[in-house]
Amino acid sequence: MFTSILFASFISLINAAAIVSRSQSYPLPQNGALGPQSKLTIGNKVISPAGYERSATLVNGVFPGPLIMAQKGDNFSIEVANELTDTSMYMVTSVHFHGIYQNRTNYADGTVSVTQCPVAPNNSYVHTFSAEGQAGTFWYHSHYSVQYCDGLRGAMVIYDPEDPLGYLYDVDDGNEADSTLINGLGRYAGGPASDLAVINVEQGKRYRFRLLGISCDSNFQFSIDGHSMTVIEADGQSTEPLVVDQLQILAGQRYSVVVAADQPVNNYWVRSLPDTTNASFVGGTNSAILRYQGAQQVEPTTVNTTSTNPLQETNLHALVNPAAPGIPEYGAADINLNLQVANINGIFFVNNVSFAPPHSQQATDLMPNVSVIVLEANKVVELTLSTTGPGGPHPIHLHGHSFSVVQSAGNSTFNYANPVRRDVVSAGSEGQQMVIRWVTDNSGPWFLHCHINWHLDSGFAVVMAESPSITQTTMNISPPGWDELCPAYNALTPEQLGGGGLANYEAAADISSILYPPPTLPGSL
Repeated sequence: MFTSILFASFISLINAAAIVSRSQSYPLPQNGALGPQSKLTIGNKVISPAGYERSATLVNGVFPGPLIMAQKGDNFSIEVANELTDTSMYMVTSVHFHGIYQNRTNYADGTVSVTQCPVAPNNSYVHTFSAEGQAGTFWYHSHYSVQYCDGLRGAMVIYDPEDPLGYLYDVDDGNEADSTLINGLGRYAGGPASDLAVINVEQGKRYRFRLLGISCDSNFQFSIDGHSMTVIEADGQSTEPLVVDQLQILAGQRYSVVVAADQPVNNYWVRSLPDTTNASFVGGTNSAILRYQGAQQVEPTTVNTTSTNPLQETNLHALVNPAAPGIPEYGAADINLNLQVANINGIFFVNNVSFAPPHSQQATDLMPNVSVIVLEANKVVELTLSTTGPGGPHPIHLHGHSFSVVQSAGNSTFNYANPVRRDVVSAGSEGQQMVIRWVTDNSGPWFLHCHINWHLDSGFAVVMAESPSITQTTMNISPPGWDELCPAYNALTPEQLGGGGLANYEAAADISSILYPPPTLPGSL
């Protein structure tokens, strides 16, 4: 499995076609990049991302998957075509567009066992949705078991031509800089001196780098020798500019940082140290190269220095409408939830229940009631989550929403006035807690889970069922292909499922052909 090989894209794909002005941040189409109307062909291919070969599950035959580029206000129609053939790996698939709210299009969320059945081999499904009002850095990945660890993941950017922070940078061109892999390239300890990603810059210009944590497990400490970074976005939400010299990126998180190419022409190490045993930068591991125009094409000799100004989440503040919703007092929301997570022999329990696949036809019956939390519409929710046992820090992701982080893990203070707003937050480690708030203004079942894929697969999840009684009336009409996913999946043999074989087949028997109340069809009222 690719457990920690890809953490960040500087969304500057090779052969980028645009250098954008300070006020216009929507690049021209680039080689290899896709638009909002596109096709993702999921197939198998043997690749060697860090100098050794292995079979992978890829999008359009490349790792990481191609960048999807769109402009604020675009409508999306993205076909997911399953052409998987390697029976030693999972043969069914799905694609989730991480960070997109899917308002009124819950059926397009791509979450197997919550909003759809997987796409069977030789079948396809078209995700049609809008991302009204959203702009920023997102990504897409499989949401079937631990499949995205095998390579099915890529970056997605929605550009805002009227970015309120566009005056801070000159270039936002999609230049992708990735065993940590930076943009698909990297080395492993004791391995060959394979190519590293190179990010080319021109002295005197300011670059918006979009960093995506798309690992399955590891988090990373990111820095660039000799350069500070100004954070301007967290998880698709603009932030007040904040200067740092290092930041931690957890699985699922994204940041935009502005880096000024204001140092002497040279090569500089880009560093991304994972939280794994004996991780280092020896031999160019966990590294990429920032290369100034005019510098020699050699590896850097710059020295790693101790951070003096690392990112603290509590110093991040939402740029627009920064106040958390509801009464600014702990426990004073309309709905106050407390989730306690325990790790017992590698199995995770949320309030004493380990998540299991659904086996019923109503949102409220997706699984035992203790694993589904029913929420009324248009209420302020305050969620406190704490963990015991090993495995932290846990990155917690909520589908369908961004939320205000009113208490960060490891911090004793609350901030209801101007907290950061995002969609993946650290729950910290044993003995720590985090507190978040959001408004239930998006009807449907939404997954809340740890984004360390092994933890999700071991039960670290619940479903937030928002206003299930009105889901039927608030949802758009699901496309015909959605109704066809479950019958095609249920007809598969164990061999056609691939990977886990019979175990996966038995689990499939628990997945219903209807996972939430379908939208009312025209003429049936």
